[in-house]
Amino acid sequence: MAFDPQGLGQSNSDLAAILQELRRRAGLSGVQLARRVNMSQSKISKIETGRVTPALIDVELILRALEAPSELIAHVTALARIANTEWQDARALRRKGLDKKQVELATLERNSKEFRYLLPTTITGLLATPEYIRASLDPFPGDHSKAIAKKLERQAILYDPAKCFNFILTEQACLWPLVPAQAMAMQIDRLASVSRLPNVRSGIIPMAGHMPWAPLNVFTVYDTSLATVEVSTGALVFRDPRDVQEYLDEFRTFEGYSLWGEDARVKLREWADHYRGISQDL
Repeated sequence: MAFDPQGLGQSNSDLAAILQELRRRAGLSGVQLARRVNMSQSKISKIETGRVTPALIDVELILRALEAPSELIAHVTALARIANTEWQDARALRRKGLDKKQVELATLERNSKEFRYLLPTTITGLLATPEYIRASLDPFPGDHSKAIAKKLERQAILYDPAKCFNFILTEQACLWPLVPAQAMAMQIDRLASVSRLPNVRSGIIPMAGHMPWAPLNVFTVYDTSLATVEVSTGALVFRDPRDVQEYLDEFRTFEGYSLWGEDARVKLREWADHYRGISQDL
C-alpha cells in the first residue's frame, strides 16, 4: 500500500472496521479473541471501534489469531502502519499560525521526561538565540512575533531537573551561517553554555574521520513512545514502538561519532572564535 498523507485520518477507521469484520467472519466474540491474544476485551472493543489505534504488533497478533490469509495480512498491516503515522503539513501549519505549533510542542515537552534530538542541518529552537529564531522564520511571510515568543518560552523546560535532554548536532548544523558572523558566535556560545546544564547532554559530530553512516533528517524522540521526523514540506509523527525504536537505534549510532562534554565545548569555542574573527575583519 502506498503512503498517502491525505489518507492518514481515514486509515484508523478502515483498520477498525476490517479487524471487526475479520473477527465476525471467524465466528469469535470479542471475549474469545481477547483470550487468544492475551488482551483485555475492553482493548479489543476500543480497537474495533477506532477509539484506540493498535500498535503493529497488536495487529499482527490479532491477524494470526484469526488465521487471516497472507494477502489480507499485508493489506491490514500496511493500514496499521499508516494509522500509527501522522503527517503534519507545513503549509497548513503556517496557515493556522506557527505559534499554535509551539503550544503543541510545549504540551508534548511537559508530558515527556527524556528527549533525543538529532540535528544534522540546523539548531533547534530550544537551543537557539532570539536572533537565530527570528532568522529561521524570516523566509515565511507574516508576523512571527507570537511564534518567536512561544519558542523562547519553551526554553524554560531546559532548566527542569526532572527532564533529561540529549542533543547531537553536526558541524554543519553548528556552522550554517543563518545569521551574521557576530550573531553566529553568540549562537555557538549558547550551545556551549547550555551543554553545562546538569540535565543536558550535547554531542557534536565534527567533519573528520570516517563515518560510514550519514544522517538524513532532523528527528526528535520523546521518551520511547513517539518520534517526529522533519522534512522540507512538513513532519511525520511515528507512534508504533518499532518505528520509534529505529530512531532510538539511529541516535545511539551517532552518539558513538560525537564529541561530548569538554571535548565538545573545545570544538564549539573554536568555531565561535572563527566567527568572531570574521566579524572583526568586516
